[in-house]
Amino acid sequence: MAKKHITQTIDDLDGSIIDDGTTLTFSLEGRSYEIDLSPRNADKLREAFQPYIAAGRSIGSPSGIPRRTPRGRAIPTRDLVDVRSWAQNNGFAINDRGRISGTILAAYDAAH
Repeated sequence: MAKKHITQTIDDLDGSIIDDGTTLTFSLEGRSYEIDLSPRNADKLREAFQPYIAAGRSIGSPSGIPRRTPRGRAIPTRDLVDVRSWAQNNGFAINDRGRISGTILAAYDAAH
């Protein structure tokens, strides 16, 4: 038996099915909103906001990505092939692949 799933976009304002609609996002008092609208209703929303947009100040576009501040100390960049080679030449038991133990990394850093 074959199944066919059909996804339809519904205008959030009037409930009509829309083929060529758009999703609009806006913010008010620190809260963001998203709404699916037909072209006609999207134009109505833009017209309603226009006087407020014209009088307001732009603060930029939200990136959607939270800003992060680095924590702790930076981890030094090492060439892991060199670390493995150094460890083998200095008597450490180390696999050809996988994670390198903190003990070996600390010894490598101390030697370099």
